[in-house]
Amino acid sequence: MAEGEGAVGSPVPVGRKARGIVARAERLYGLARGVLDDHARALDQVRTALAPVLAELVAEELEGIPVSRLKDVTEGRLRLGALETAGLGSVRAVFEASRYELRQIPGVGAQTADQALAAARQIARAVEETVSVRIDVDHPEPRTTALVIALRRLVEAGPELRRAVDAAQEIGRKVTALLPAARPATGRLRMALTGLASTAKRDRALTAVAELRALTADAVAEDVHLLLTQASTDLLRESASDAEAWVDFELRSTEYYSQLAEIAGSAPDVAAAEGFLPSAVADRVHAQGLDDTHRRVSLRGYQSFGARFALAQRRVVLGDEMGLGKTVQAIAVLAHLAAAGHSHFLVVCPASVLINWTREIRSRSTLRAVPVHGPDRQDAYAEWRERGGIAVTTFDVLHSLPNPKKYAKGPAEAPAALVVDEAHYVKNPDARRSRAVARWTDLCERVLFLTGTPMENRVEEFRALVRYLQPELVPRIQSSDAVAGPHTFRKSVAPAYLRRNQQDVLTELPALVQVDEWEEFSAADQDAYREAVGAGNFMAMRRAAYAHAEKSAKLQRLRELVAEAAANDLKVVVFSYFRDVLATVEQALGERVLGPLAGGVPAARRQQLVDEFTAAPGHAVLLCQIEAGGVGLNLQAASVVILCEPQVKPTLEHQAVARAHRMGQVRTVQVHRLLATDSVDDRLLRILESKTRLFDAYARRSDVAEATPDAVDVSDGTLARRIVEEEQQRLAVSPI
Repeated sequence: MAEGEGAVGSPVPVGRKARGIVARAERLYGLARGVLDDHARALDQVRTALAPVLAELVAEELEGIPVSRLKDVTEGRLRLGALETAGLGSVRAVFEASRYELRQIPGVGAQTADQALAAARQIARAVEETVSVRIDVDHPEPRTTALVIALRRLVEAGPELRRAVDAAQEIGRKVTALLPAARPATGRLRMALTGLASTAKRDRALTAVAELRALTADAVAEDVHLLLTQASTDLLRESASDAEAWVDFELRSTEYYSQLAEIAGSAPDVAAAEGFLPSAVADRVHAQGLDDTHRRVSLRGYQSFGARFALAQRRVVLGDEMGLGKTVQAIAVLAHLAAAGHSHFLVVCPASVLINWTREIRSRSTLRAVPVHGPDRQDAYAEWRERGGIAVTTFDVLHSLPNPKKYAKGPAEAPAALVVDEAHYVKNPDARRSRAVARWTDLCERVLFLTGTPMENRVEEFRALVRYLQPELVPRIQSSDAVAGPHTFRKSVAPAYLRRNQQDVLTELPALVQVDEWEEFSAADQDAYREAVGAGNFMAMRRAAYAHAEKSAKLQRLRELVAEAAANDLKVVVFSYFRDVLATVEQALGERVLGPLAGGVPAARRQQLVDEFTAAPGHAVLLCQIEAGGVGLNLQAASVVILCEPQVKPTLEHQAVARAHRMGQVRTVQVHRLLATDSVDDRLLRILESKTRLFDAYARRSDVAEATPDAVDVSDGTLARRIVEEEQQRLAVSPI
């Protein structure tokens, strides 16, 4: 080997230049080591805060297990008569006793005491692996407050923390291995002595210097120093106050629970989280990587699996039950493909969720969202073709876009992936929207259909969807598989279908999931809104979105949410401040609607409506005026809450949701708030958020707040006037 060359074949510096390379590598290693140490401390703080919370949960579970179950652990060898006679009726009593205390019980010897304690500890370990930590935001206490504060440090660091920790571990592993071998090259004399002693050692030194040079150069090119420095800065921030931590938890509870599940090691049943897929398919999914470079949100385990399933299987239906984050999983797929160099993606969805898709893409990823709808849709489409990004369009617009085959000179010019939301919209192959989707699915190599409707209940509909994706599977899809049960059905269609249910995967999630459903006014909505603004009528502005039921964007989304809840046998409560809005909703939904439960309804009739709603088999809808339904009623039969408009008094919303999200609720409660962009909704939320966030964190936890919402709402008499004036100015509408 030539003088000064490493194994990579390029000139390798020795002496002073080599010392510079080693010094840079040591500084990089120091940054990496700092991140790992800071991260380890943050994890230890969470584990320390979690320990007493877990201990209490385990103790509560052990209290309910009779002491006789200790025999099961010892296969009947343990004699429990003396323990029971002494009043130790539960496993908890034994678990919390010391060996000395047990020995003081007449008839309990050393062997019995040791066996009883060992059996109790074994049961406790098993219980600890199964209990789920639920953080009660309405009843904070010191232990859960400490846990929330500890978790906040990790949540604040964001998804970039995982990248920083992974990079730090990789740097640590490489530099630790290379530094000892490279050091001889840092001095010419040392290098000469190494060369005299062993040519192999000399070559290893040159090779190590070359690899360290490449490692530090890559780190500079990829801004790894900034990534590591920012991670340490985030991890060393001063702890939040109790109020700040609780407010942040309410806003981002899913991210807190995700961190908690990862640290505690609690996770849903693996088979259920993986949709009961056969091992061959599951193994292929496990082998699939998932790049998070362009993603701004952490995924829970089952969501990561869903995204990797779509990537590994290429053309599939993701049929997770509503509330499990199908949109986020789809965005993760597109972000991965973007990191691999792909530039064009297409999302097709109902008009009612187009704004939501655009917002989600922009907030959850670094990718461009290009809405292709409205009068400028052709220009937007052309701009997307030229610059790339994620084009988001609707079923009704898709057919009017230029035939994709005109552009498809090769696979590189086709979108890298097509996502079709609410895919059951294309179950009829003869419909115009279905034919348009079919053209694009033929063009795209990767296609992801999303639907919350359980396909095992609709075998013919499922065949229609699979025919777009993997037509060779259609002959295998038999109605008898569905009759045999959902698990049998899912295994038979595993190459093309993944579905998980809430009860299977929500063990680590909060009991409340809140979704803002942003809609764009239809032309009729906009006309009604402008008229209300011109009249200076604040209340008419708030309900203008329902003035023309047949053309209402909000009402269309409400119908879709109710339909999906019906498909999953979920009960729904619909809240509005306005009686006429509830009447419009009642007319739009038709049968199986109870209520409205309004202020003029006698108390006995109110309770009768709630009882009928609770007793109804499967799906049902209850309409409630928010001031009447928000206090004193128990609506825990509901697992979907729809708010027709935001409230001027935030406590009204909180109390209404609390009617469903309360002790005894066995399912996650999904809250969907219907909002219109560029409207009174938008302005009202911004004003209230800036004024009430921290104050509300205290007020909502006081007895006064529960009893008298007017006492703690910070909205004032000028709020409506201010919004009306701002909207008149924005729309250039003269007061009537």
